Amino acid sequence: MSGGAVPRLVIAAPASGAGKTTVATGLMAAFTEAGLAVSPHKVGPDYIDPGYHSLATGRPGRNLDAFLCGTDRIAPLFLHGAAGADLAVVEGVMGLFDGASDRGELSSTAQVAKILRAPVVLVVDASSQSRSVAALVHGFASWDPEVRLAGVILNKVGSDRHEQLLREAMDSSGVPVLGALRRDGRAGTPSRHLGLVPVAERRAEALESVGELAARIREGCDLPALLALARSVPELPDAPWDPAAELAPVAETTAAATAARPRIAVAGGAAFTFSYAEHAELLAVAGAEVVPVDPLRDERLPPGTQGLVIGGGFPEIYAPELSANEPLRAAVAELAASGAPVSAECAGLLYLSRSIDGKPMCGVLPAEARMTERLTLGYREAVALRDNALAAAGTRVRGHEFHRTVLAPGAGADPAWGLTHPERRVEGFVAGGVHASYLHVHWAAEPALAGRLVASAARIAAARG
Repeated sequence: MSGGAVPRLVIAAPASGAGKTTVATGLMAAFTEAGLAVSPHKVGPDYIDPGYHSLATGRPGRNLDAFLCGTDRIAPLFLHGAAGADLAVVEGVMGLFDGASDRGELSSTAQVAKILRAPVVLVVDASSQSRSVAALVHGFASWDPEVRLAGVILNKVGSDRHEQLLREAMDSSGVPVLGALRRDGRAGTPSRHLGLVPVAERRAEALESVGELAARIREGCDLPALLALARSVPELPDAPWDPAAELAPVAETTAAATAARPRIAVAGGAAFTFSYAEHAELLAVAGAEVVPVDPLRDERLPPGTQGLVIGGGFPEIYAPELSANEPLRAAVAELAASGAPVSAECAGLLYLSRSIDGKPMCGVLPAEARMTERLTLGYREAVALRDNALAAAGTRVRGHEFHRTVLAPGAGADPAWGLTHPERRVEGFVAGGVHASYLHVHWAAEPALAGRLVASAARIAAARG
């Protein structure tokens, strides 16, 4: 079977809270335990669900976001992630037809399913209905004829009698029932202010939860029918995304970086769990030696570090521990002062600030951070206002903002980005080699960001001899 014909399913729902993550993660784990190589994917910008997907499959969780990366990259990124897989499971976002605000179907699960030519399995919360489930499913099946709604999994079923009523109602819908799952809180995943608690913070408990999800799916779902459905897909005509080919337009810069082989540390651990898998791949192809650093545990940067990437996460949860690691805070401040490139997004921005809720941080940026009750959430469009270590002036990007913290001030004398949609304002900080912002950007959409960062680190490496 060619890579373009990889078996695939999209797991969707009428609305958030129906159980998409439960079903998708359980299916991934159940098929993996059955001996299949399962490729996990998530529609949208979310970082947390892919962590559970990775735990269930042993492969990197990949995001498919048409707003951040463009519709033309969805199939190539999917094929890149699914290379060598026997099955791909794609978890949707929100309701099946919900996408970016005021953008029609853009970034919706339905749009991604159409691009991937993948059958959709709808997870329905049946806890407060019986015959009405058939009307609901009929509406979703007929709304967009280009979306192939090929099956339903009934979730939160109350009893044998309840299941019988639901199945009898569904018999007239023309959409087969491929599973029925009873109400069960044993495999629940704790949540807090930005969603589920990431895997890195509760790995042992998460492993147990994923195992229980797999057992529930085996018991309640028709796995052979689901696999047969996944294998009924046509071949995709697209070529897999290739980070080396993406960086070809900046080949001269990357060639210099490859020769210097700069060492770039990428923050990880429980406090910094938000990162797209393609970022490390692009850094490596651009010529960097990518090494991990855990700001909760490591008291120094890896020897020879010439650049640093600090993605998103929950530094506000771990502020006391991050603050207590004074040696690493000092090392990060020293690296930034040397002019080395430091790219920081959201959690990284907070870590570079003077403090979070009064707890001292790295002090690289002249700003203070604090938690609030207000959620800042949404897609953004932005432009680089001046040349910096990450982006050339005029570079246009699409990003995502997701936090309950505020930073005062919210921008430096040289802001990182000028936001152009849906609101106009400046945001973030550029100082020396530092680029820090609340904005999460998917580098697969703008690979030159990785090339520019590595080239800047290579110059540092060359200067140090």
